[in-house]
Amino acid sequence: MGDANELESISTFGSARSTIKGAPLSEEEVKKYNDFFKASLYLSLGMIYLRHNPLLKEPLKKEHLKARLLGHFGSAPGQIFTYMHFNRLINKYDLDALFISGPGHGAPAVLSQAYLEGTYSEVYPDKSEDEEGLQKFFKHFSFPGGIGSHATPETPGSLHEGGELGYSISHAFGAVFDNPNLIALTMVGDGEAETGPLATAWHSNKFLNPITDGAVLPVLHLNGYKINNPTILARISHKELENLFLGYGYQPYFVEGDEVDSMHQAMAATLEHCVLEIRKYQKQARDSGEPFRPRWPVIILRTPKGWTGPRKIGDKYMEGYWRAHQVPITDVHENPGHLKLLERWMRSYEPERLFVDGRINPELRALCPTGNRRMSANPVANGGLLRKPLRMPDFRNYALEVEKPAVTMAASMQNMAKFLRDVVALNPTNFRLFGPDETESNKLAGVYQAGKKVWMGEYFEEDENGGNLAPNGRVMEILSEHTCEGWLEGYILSGRHGLLNSYEPFIHVIDSMVNQHCKWIEKCLEVEWRSKVASLNILLTAVVWRQDHNGFTHQDPGFLDVVANKSPEVVRIYLPPDGNCLLSCMDHCLRSSNYVNVIVADKQEHLQYLSMEDAIVHCTKGAGIWPQFSTDHGAEPDIVMASCGDIATHETLAAIDLLLQHFPELKIRYVNVVDLFRLISHIDHPHGMTDAEWEALFTADKPIIFNFHSYPWLVHRLSYKRPGAWRNLHVRGYKEKGNIDTPLELAIRNQTDRFSLAMDAIDRMAGSGVLGNRGAAAREALKNAQIRARTEAFENGVDPDFLKSWTWPYERTVQEAVPKLMG
Repeated sequence: MGDANELESISTFGSARSTIKGAPLSEEEVKKYNDFFKASLYLSLGMIYLRHNPLLKEPLKKEHLKARLLGHFGSAPGQIFTYMHFNRLINKYDLDALFISGPGHGAPAVLSQAYLEGTYSEVYPDKSEDEEGLQKFFKHFSFPGGIGSHATPETPGSLHEGGELGYSISHAFGAVFDNPNLIALTMVGDGEAETGPLATAWHSNKFLNPITDGAVLPVLHLNGYKINNPTILARISHKELENLFLGYGYQPYFVEGDEVDSMHQAMAATLEHCVLEIRKYQKQARDSGEPFRPRWPVIILRTPKGWTGPRKIGDKYMEGYWRAHQVPITDVHENPGHLKLLERWMRSYEPERLFVDGRINPELRALCPTGNRRMSANPVANGGLLRKPLRMPDFRNYALEVEKPAVTMAASMQNMAKFLRDVVALNPTNFRLFGPDETESNKLAGVYQAGKKVWMGEYFEEDENGGNLAPNGRVMEILSEHTCEGWLEGYILSGRHGLLNSYEPFIHVIDSMVNQHCKWIEKCLEVEWRSKVASLNILLTAVVWRQDHNGFTHQDPGFLDVVANKSPEVVRIYLPPDGNCLLSCMDHCLRSSNYVNVIVADKQEHLQYLSMEDAIVHCTKGAGIWPQFSTDHGAEPDIVMASCGDIATHETLAAIDLLLQHFPELKIRYVNVVDLFRLISHIDHPHGMTDAEWEALFTADKPIIFNFHSYPWLVHRLSYKRPGAWRNLHVRGYKEKGNIDTPLELAIRNQTDRFSLAMDAIDRMAGSGVLGNRGAAAREALKNAQIRARTEAFENGVDPDFLKSWTWPYERTVQEAVPKLMG
């Protein structure tokens, strides 16, 4: 717990205490920075409270207030304090810098800076730098028709919203990779610092190359409280905190206190020391050409929550306590005394002296950088302005040869790795592949020929034997889906391109991160000054149907449900059935912008179905009839067999083969779906089919057996409006049944295997009058074969070879096949 003196030093504020000593500011500069601080704090309170009377030119009345008080003040003072002092260094050293606000609901801090720097009025001319514009600026905050209380896409200079905590550091590092002159000044809230993603993201310093990358300057802001609780890092000793960051590989510098004048000097000296330290490390690496991992600086800033506010309101603590977290004085509508207290507090910031008709005093404005050097105007935070198209190889050059559909076996993923290898080679500073320790496992090791794994840690002799490690690599791997996703988001939001590859079952770790990114993109579509960024591309493999060896824990395809919930304007889902379709989909996704693209494809060897020419046509349509596996040419089908997903396609085609062995006269139509959103109505999604298109593929009155890669109810949900779907559509998919199985046995558990599909088809055609009871013998034979296959899996641990090696029967007759089927 620490001794009493240690604990006392944690909780006592006062004159500044800092690791770096010095007084770089003149007395006049201290006064100016204090005035700028006051102006910023006034704006932060004004956003929360005021609808009218923006400069308090008349006594504050209830009718001047917003009817509903929303917003967060607690972390604003510390963020403002850091931001404005970094501006001095931008001016002094001509820095290229970005501010990332990690604390949740941190918008008042950054919005106040954007307004004072003039950026806000430039992008929103009605929020002009005058009294009328200031009134609109205040009203616009946390107000219907306005903007949210986070650093949302509407906020100039923001690429990190901070609504969901934990991603500021990973976003910051993503932004500085391949951006050698950029410094990402990143505020980390002490509540945010308690999250798992943030704790892991500190290790990003092991991946930062001082030659080719910029730098992240984290500022851990210890203001002591979350919404209603103390924060852990604010309640441990100084020594423990120092050791924590030394252990992470940083050099910590402390700035602590609440006496404003001394704090100005301490913060100015500390930030300047850190900037010079960053530049020293970068110069050393760049002059020598030898990358190394320095102890990058981190600042630990301890200030009271709600700094400069009233210490107490009545007998209840406010400044320095959790009550300052959101709206500091909540009852100003009902309590005249508290309304007066709010007025005195706001007037203590001297708005009448610091603002001239809503515009900041020119001497104070001169403290801000100009043009794109303003952190609120840095083009990096509007990455679409900087985005360059990828240089792309022709994906058709990587085509798999398919002489006969469903006969050739090949590894789609391993082949696609050659395409990605050349994307990496053609874009050596503009594209990275991200993944949680799975690139090799996911059969993508071919990319290492163009770019190895980034590694700034220690090297061992054995690393030469297949380690594929290099400080200047292009593949980013850390066993944290959160950090990989955060890096990728920061990388693409700052104008570059990338791809995340991951095991399908564990992509759920970043469900909420992808949710937040979807919301960011959707909101960006409404902000006219936001330029489009590259799409967030996610490749899922090691899929549920080939996790038979890892068991039930590794079997979950439900990420598709999460993505399908998002706005149709920003999400796309592709399930290519074979290698050539995978290449076509990947090329399309890498070229796209402002989407979250999810591609699901297995990494093992599979049957190949389409030539490259046919694959392009099929992927362009998104869904279509495959006549080579259909027998209804020019006739009404008796049944429609459909699938979505590579393994689902294999089993469905095998089921069609079984049906034709018993009933060669059947009119079967096979439909394959590669773009999942083709199933939804065109009214609800841009990729959706019309009802006429649906009927042309699936009919309006014939039974449909649909074998789906994921949970079956997702297909029902997408297609529930379709003609006859409620009656005719029968979906098979993963039903949360699994164990250590063989591939076929896992499919049997979930009724997605060829036998279950064929029996289901017989049952449906019995009911429709096509077969009546004629299918009983065939159904019995299929059931017997299924039991034999399952029994062999239980006894020998493998599926029967003749089932594993099934191919489409071009030459053999039905009569020859039936005895084999019967065993």
